[in-house]
Amino acid sequence: MRTSQPRTIYLSEYRVPAFLVDHVDLRFELFENGARVHSTLTVRRNPEYPGVAEHLELDGDSLKLESVSLDGIELGADRYQDQGDKLVVQAVPDKFGLNVVTWIEPQNNTRLEGLYKSSGMFCTQCEAEGFRCITFFPDRPDVMARFRTRVEADREKYPVLLSNGNDVDRGELADGRHFVTWEDPFPKPCYLFALVAGDLVLKQDTFTTCSGRDIDLRIYVEARNAAKCDHAMDSLKRSMRWDEEVYGREYDLDIFMIVAVDDFNMGAMENKGLNIFNSSCVLASPETAADTAFQRIEAIVAHEYFHNWSGNRVTCRDWFQLSLKEGFTVFRDAGFSADMGSPTVKRIEDATLMRTAQFAEDAGPMSHPVRPSSYMEISNFYTLTIYEKGAEVVRMIHTLLGPELFRKGSDLYFERHDGQAVTTDDFVKAMEDASGRDLGQFRLWYEQAGTPLLTVRDDFDSEAGIYRLTIEQAIPDSPGQTSKNPQHIPFALGLLGSDGTDLPLRLFADENDAPSERVLELTAARHEFEFHGLSERPVPSLVRGFSAPVRVDYPWTREQLIFLMNHDGDGFNRWDAGQRLAVDVIQALIRGDEEGVDERLVEAYRSLLSDPSLDQALVAKMLQLPSEAYLVELADSADAQAIHGARTRVLDCLAQALRGELLECYRRNGDDGSYQLTPEAIAARSLRNTALSWLLHIGDREACGLAQTQYQDAGNMTDRMGALRALVNSCFVTEREAALNDFYQCWQDDPQVVEQWFSVQAASLQAGTLNHIRELLAHPAFDWKNPNKVRSVIGVFAGQNLAQFHQADGSGYIFLAEQVCRLDDSNPQIAARLVSPLTRWRKFAEPYGGKMKQALASVRDKEGLSKDVFEIVHKSLKE
Repeated sequence: MRTSQPRTIYLSEYRVPAFLVDHVDLRFELFENGARVHSTLTVRRNPEYPGVAEHLELDGDSLKLESVSLDGIELGADRYQDQGDKLVVQAVPDKFGLNVVTWIEPQNNTRLEGLYKSSGMFCTQCEAEGFRCITFFPDRPDVMARFRTRVEADREKYPVLLSNGNDVDRGELADGRHFVTWEDPFPKPCYLFALVAGDLVLKQDTFTTCSGRDIDLRIYVEARNAAKCDHAMDSLKRSMRWDEEVYGREYDLDIFMIVAVDDFNMGAMENKGLNIFNSSCVLASPETAADTAFQRIEAIVAHEYFHNWSGNRVTCRDWFQLSLKEGFTVFRDAGFSADMGSPTVKRIEDATLMRTAQFAEDAGPMSHPVRPSSYMEISNFYTLTIYEKGAEVVRMIHTLLGPELFRKGSDLYFERHDGQAVTTDDFVKAMEDASGRDLGQFRLWYEQAGTPLLTVRDDFDSEAGIYRLTIEQAIPDSPGQTSKNPQHIPFALGLLGSDGTDLPLRLFADENDAPSERVLELTAARHEFEFHGLSERPVPSLVRGFSAPVRVDYPWTREQLIFLMNHDGDGFNRWDAGQRLAVDVIQALIRGDEEGVDERLVEAYRSLLSDPSLDQALVAKMLQLPSEAYLVELADSADAQAIHGARTRVLDCLAQALRGELLECYRRNGDDGSYQLTPEAIAARSLRNTALSWLLHIGDREACGLAQTQYQDAGNMTDRMGALRALVNSCFVTEREAALNDFYQCWQDDPQVVEQWFSVQAASLQAGTLNHIRELLAHPAFDWKNPNKVRSVIGVFAGQNLAQFHQADGSGYIFLAEQVCRLDDSNPQIAARLVSPLTRWRKFAEPYGGKMKQALASVRDKEGLSKDVFEIVHKSLKE
């Protein structure tokens, strides 16, 4: 058990750096047994630093120091101190050159931070604090320098040598070695440094910018993946064009490169000009990747490319400002994805993630503001709050200002801060200055943690024709924050008449040409709005388009929800009404208030299935029942098995009652043999596979035959995996095992497809028993060193298989705690992410909550616990 607590870092302690680095000259000598790093820094005192710092302090981690020279003179041991995590050079002048030589062992780097080897390839991951694992450096984002990097390695083993910027020199060396030198003309923080050395093949294309410059586009992959780059390349070109058209941002270097890496803790990294991607986020073909993977790849490629401006050219001053780049860029990539596909479906997907996972984070022990005030380990703050809620905060600014003023604000932000490391306040200030709006109160979204609850009540004065809406906002207490102030909330509203049309929203009796949708601005704890000239009581459509990341408490009746499902002009709220209706029915079963499933829910789903004139992309989303994770989040004290049982009863009832409609839906959306990535084609495959899974859920023998035929004849992975998933989740054991064995035999040589094979079993109630999960960990294809494999089994089991993970005996919790402790010794970042399900122990009823807490305590008591896991576990167990 750790006895000394890691140090907490506070935003209030921020001070400008004492020294600035103008230029970094790096030389890497790469060998099989390690790497020698020569670092030459051009350093000067920071004129903005208060006082005078006598000594230079550089950050380091797991480095073997070989020599230190100042202005060409090697220093003796009396002039510097190697403290392990710091190199202190004493009595330095105002300006100087510092040369440091270090030895590192990338081949033994299981943390996957800094420079490490993956499948025989050297690669880097430096965000947030990985550069200090390469060489001693002031490892903070507000130290921005120009980098020149020379990489030397064996030509036969590592023919491709890459780094940031443009290729400026290359040549041959003795003993079969060679070198390439790269120069990045733009100053950047060291977290954006990248290096790759390996035996890779090149997928190449070009892009002509709006000013007529030709950009060399390169994707580097292992030879076996050469045929799986086309979609990523097309996504990149679409991203570049979109960013020019929507934000006026043109790419600035001559080359843009992407490298796919199998072993990577994150999804991808936006290193300047050289993006390093987790293989799962760049490699795809119709035969090996499902629709969701194609969409995810398009979004991630766009996200990392958009960082070139929102993160690289303008970066964050300190890690408390992380959402400055991540939240803004997620907002940008969401806009791109909406424009490339179905805006309504994209909004549903974003809101689902918020309401299921981010709201849970807001209500949990690791709750923090979009701009945190403190942290122990920065890696723990790459969270949904920083990314997704941060994006929602930017989206609310866009809603309040409108698209034209928002674009004006973003232009001003990029122009004003190009080449700088800035804060979220700087971003909001640019929006204020460009629009003339006062966003002072709005800044509370960055400062206060928690999800606002809007309590909405209404009444109708039929004689006066006035509809009154009262809205109260409250934000629950969270760790370190109580008695929070009201926030500035954009509240999009529509009112529907009995014929389903939107009514005019007259805030004044004499208002003419009133709009049928308004964005009300909530700024006080309580507001009352009056709408005039109404001849009947309307049905309210609240927070249209998920205009703010809030919870809404309004006493909808089931009749109102069905009415909104059928008539609401806002597609998001049509979906939301269906979700609320299904939730109400499921919760009634859990409470025992009703003996059976309300027939009105069955008829609502029958209408969806039977009307091909509806937007089929929206129908595909509406047919998905609320997830068990979302139902847990809505419960005050969650009984995992009761939630699973009630949801299963509803699914059983729907599938039995709608068998005919499901079969017709399946046939109507049949595969015509040509794979298209259009919203219409994606919706058809989603409907087809949803119908199949519902039929297999009730053990339908005819559907089992359809699934076997679809599996064998599928011309794409979406349909093949849809059939496999339906079989794996069915009662047909023989057919399930046959399909799983066949799938593995066909795809065992493709790591990304094998990860799908692992995941479909780990998520299954039928196949994902704890004993089988242990068998998967012992499978020859499983690799403890590969984060994707770990996530596909352990992460999916604990995060997606609620019924099997939440066993009353606590065996699932003990299992997860054991795996977290094992991984903590080799890859603390992954261990910290995996422990998250246990931190929610307060959310669950007994015996679940108590046993989760015990498992979490066993992790706390591990000897030598990393600071990554230490912070999460101790905050979670704190009374």
